[in-house]
Amino acid sequence: MKLLFIGDVVGNIGCQFLRKRLPQLKHQYQTDVVIINGENSADGNGITSFSAQQLFQAGADVITTGNHAFQRKSDFRIYENSTIIRPANYGDACPGNGFTVLDFGNCQIAVINLAGVLFMEALENPFDTIDSILSSIPTKNIFVDFHAEATSEKKAMGFYLAQRVTAVLGTHTHVQTADACILSDHTGYITDVGMTGAENSVLGMDKKIALDRMHLHLPLRYREATGNCWMNAVLLDFDQKCGKCTKITSLIVR
Repeated sequence: MKLLFIGDVVGNIGCQFLRKRLPQLKHQYQTDVVIINGENSADGNGITSFSAQQLFQAGADVITTGNHAFQRKSDFRIYENSTIIRPANYGDACPGNGFTVLDFGNCQIAVINLAGVLFMEALENPFDTIDSILSSIPTKNIFVDFHAEATSEKKAMGFYLAQRVTAVLGTHTHVQTADACILSDHTGYITDVGMTGAENSVLGMDKKIALDRMHLHLPLRYREATGNCWMNAVLLDFDQKCGKCTKITSLIVR
């Protein structure tokens, strides 16, 4: 089977680009399932019912999130949809679930969302959280979106889950890394998948505003950039009988 994972979608411009290009990509690569990180898909940041709808209309089967999962309080009800998940280590008191299982008849695919804790929020330990979840997962086809800041924490999680899951896919930093590989001849891995949105930007945001905030320390509000877009993603081939990733390919689509 083939799974396409698309990195953090930024704003309405990123959503619109996906709606134009994703159907063609799904046909080109004959993908069976699509996972999209949508935690920045609303204008500004966060995810809303409207931005989630755009991602599903573009072709998402599962939407993962991250540290902006609860940025839009008025839209917490989106997590009643079992195919929109938030980091599992936010705890059971938070709305929604940290993983979902898709049933394709001949196989099942689990998608787990985790958040890192280095240089981020003080959440439950992601390593302990994933151990608890894996004990209850009914399939060997397991894909983990690890939404984390530190490359060291992401790499450590990759080695921790090697041979235990199909893939560990890093998100959050919006810059695609050049280290896509298969760990222990089983687990697909990349430190960061990248982002989908305006290419001529600072992580999807207007570059002048970003520069003025960093250089002049002005209290400006970020605004999403405009212009030509790109999509950062990875394509994974895996054996659904044993959950082994057989190929991982980085993609940049302009």
